[in-house]
Amino acid sequence: MQPRHGEGPGADASGFSPTRPATALLREFIELTDQFERAIATELEVNPTDLAAMEHLLMGGPLGPTELARRVGISAGAATTSIDRLVALGHVTREPHPTDRRGTLVVPQPASRDRALGRLMPMIMGIDAELDSFTEAEQELITRYLRQVVERLRTHARPRASEAEG
Repeated sequence: MQPRHGEGPGADASGFSPTRPATALLREFIELTDQFERAIATELEVNPTDLAAMEHLLMGGPLGPTELARRVGISAGAATTSIDRLVALGHVTREPHPTDRRGTLVVPQPASRDRALGRLMPMIMGIDAELDSFTEAEQELITRYLRQVVERLRTHARPRASEAEG
């Protein structure tokens, strides 16, 4: 019999305990992802907002401050403060926009990019390599399950109607 809410060794302070091993592992994966991000933030000497900005710049390339603010989900003023901190630490530079003479781009610096990717890529490649121990059919099943999990998370990550209005 599977443990129920509030029972078993995986129960948290709220009393919730996942009923299936896969659910418990996903929860642990999320917690370890948060821990991994905190470790990278500590190494780069940035806070979580600045790390989120850096992630968007590393994955999307140079961005204007307004677009960076939109992607991170912060105000333009908060983005300016974050960019100022990242510039001061040498992680990014502000450069003139090539086609908008009034605009600027926030550009990740190669040394910071290399430092962050040097930590990220071994982890990403190691996770990807785990799939090699599964057959093609098993990989398709894992992919289908994870796709459904991602869609479920995406649905719950959206603001509720009452939150979006207020």
